[in-house]
Amino acid sequence: MVIITAGMIGVGKTTLTGRIADFYGSKAFFEPVGDNPVLPLYYSDPKSYGFLLQIYFLNKRFQMIKKALADDNNVLDRSIYEDALFTRENNKEGNITDTEFGVYMNLLDNMMGELQNLPKKAPDLMVYAETDFDTILYRIKKRGRDYEQFDNNPELESYYKKMWTAYKTWYEEYDASPKMKIDLQTYDLSEEKNVNIILQQIDKKLKETRKANYNQAI
Repeated sequence: MVIITAGMIGVGKTTLTGRIADFYGSKAFFEPVGDNPVLPLYYSDPKSYGFLLQIYFLNKRFQMIKKALADDNNVLDRSIYEDALFTRENNKEGNITDTEFGVYMNLLDNMMGELQNLPKKAPDLMVYAETDFDTILYRIKKRGRDYEQFDNNPELESYYKKMWTAYKTWYEEYDASPKMKIDLQTYDLSEEKNVNIILQQIDKKLKETRKANYNQAI
């Protein structure tokens, strides 16, 4: 079983990933943020470090998805499947040139081709977490990473809004695996009763997809 979580910065993916992993007794692969030397540089100067950041993340996410698909029972906090979303938005913003974007997409295509050589070629389920935009901003402030703060930085807040909007389209177009949407605004994971509700929703969907796959196989 491989589950991937997806969603906007600040939505609660890291907490969600950990709780899913605990529920299934599986390993959690977390997005490389705290030990990422490029991320603070990017937030201070996106146009100078946009391409470097995307290559850094792409490399890390490729390593993570290969390990997850080659083993049993893993949960990934963000994955290679949504990586191009950020690169595309950075290209639209002028932080990544068209030439750099082309290099990135060729590299991504090569990596995705390699995944098709693995025994397991795709996740069992993609869990997309969603809240309204005001909740995203509140949670970004609450977790307090200096380089993410948008007070007196309208360009950064605008970037967050664009990513929040782009994610909605990304979810609708995602077709690499079965998928589901969960509401982390109504069911805030800081309350234990909500954790149980969300986990039961995920478990139900996973069982449904496994049953469908079994029926197709026979």
